Amino acid sequence: MEKTVDTRYDWLLPFCVLALASIGIVMVASASIAFAADIYQDPWFFLKRHLLFLGVGIAVALVVSQVPLSVWSRLSWPLLLFACLLLLAVLVPGIGREVNGSRRWLALGAITVQPAEVAKFCLLVFFASFLTRRNQQLRHWSSFMVPVVILGVVAVQLLLQPDFGSVVVISGTVLAMVFLAGARLPHTFLLVGLAACALALMALVSPYRLQRLTTFLDPWRDQFASGYQLTQSLIAFGRGEWFGVGLGNSVQKLFYLPEAHTDFIFAILSEEWGMAGGLVMIGLFVALTWSLLRLVRQALAQQKFFAALLAFGIAVLLAGQAFVNMGVASGLLPTKGLTLPFVSSGGSSLVVCCALFALALRVQWELSSVVDSEMSGEDKVRHLPIFNPLQLGDRSIKGEAA
Repeated sequence: MEKTVDTRYDWLLPFCVLALASIGIVMVASASIAFAADIYQDPWFFLKRHLLFLGVGIAVALVVSQVPLSVWSRLSWPLLLFACLLLLAVLVPGIGREVNGSRRWLALGAITVQPAEVAKFCLLVFFASFLTRRNQQLRHWSSFMVPVVILGVVAVQLLLQPDFGSVVVISGTVLAMVFLAGARLPHTFLLVGLAACALALMALVSPYRLQRLTTFLDPWRDQFASGYQLTQSLIAFGRGEWFGVGLGNSVQKLFYLPEAHTDFIFAILSEEWGMAGGLVMIGLFVALTWSLLRLVRQALAQQKFFAALLAFGIAVLLAGQAFVNMGVASGLLPTKGLTLPFVSSGGSSLVVCCALFALALRVQWELSSVVDSEMSGEDKVRHLPIFNPLQLGDRSIKGEAA
C-alpha cells in the first residue's frame, strides 16, 4: 500500500478541541454566574475553578504527549490495576465522598477526584494494548471472554458507586474496540445483547432508575418533582428558538435549571445561542470524531494496530459521551450524570479529556513521523507532513510493543 498522507484535515483535530474548550470557558462563566454569586459570594468562582483545571489539564496533556505509544502499551496492566484500586478506594468510608446518595469522588485535600474519569483513560490504554496482542486469538471464545470478564469487574465497581452513565459509555467503547480488533460477529452480537439485557434489568429493578425512565417518557406528567430538571431543560431549548436570547441572557440558569454549568450546559447554550449555536456544537463534535477516525484509517494503513485501537477508542468515548449529554439535555435519552467533553465544568472530566486529546496528538505525531521518514525529498515537496503540535526532538518510532 502506498504510504501517502492526506493533509486536508491536518489542523482539524486541534482546531475542534480549541474551539470546544473556548466555548466551554464562555459558557461556564455565563451558566454559573448567578449560582456562584449566591452560594460563594463570587460570581466568577466556577470560571476560576474551570480555568484552574484547564491549566492542570494542559500540563497533564504536555506530559502525556511526551510518552511514546510503546511505553503506554507496556504500562497497560499497571494502569488497569491503578484504575481498579481507585474505583475500590472510592467505596471505602472516610476516603470516598458521598454527594446526593452517590459515592463517586475521592477527597484529596481541597480538591476532589472522580475515579470513573481516570478509569476511562486507563481502560482505553489497557484494552488497546490487550487487543493488539490478542487480536489473532479473539476469534476463539475462550480468548474473547477475557476482556469481557475484565470489563465486567470494572462495571460492577462503577455500579456500586452508583455510576450507571459511565458504565454505558465505557462498555460501549470497549465493545466497539473489541469489534474493530477482529472479534467474530456472532460473539460480538451475543455480547452486545447480553450487555443490553443486563443494563435494562438493572434499570428496571432499581426504583430510582425506573422512575427516571418513566419520567423521561413523559416529563410533563410530574413536572414539579421527578420531571422538573428535564422540563426546565426543554423550556431552555424552547426559549432559544433559532438564534437564542443572547449571551448571558438565559433565564433558566437563574436557579430554575439545576446543574446548569455541568450536566445541562448544552441547554443553556441552546437558550442563549439558539438552534444555530446547538448545531455548531454538534458540528464540532462530528468534526472531532471524523478527524480521529482519519487517524484510525492512517494507523491501519501503516499496520500500527495499537495506535489505531487507541484513536478509535478515544473517538467512540468522546462521541458517545457528547451524544449522551446532549441527548439527556434535549430529552432524547433518560437523565444521566455525564459532562459534555471539553465544555462542562468538572475538574476530573476536563483533565482526562485533555489527556485523551494529547494521546491522540501523540498518535498523529508518530504516524506522521513514519510517513515522513519513508518519503523521498521529492515526495516531501508533494506531501506535507501532518500537523505536529508537539515539536519533539526525537522523531524516531519505538515500534509496536510486543
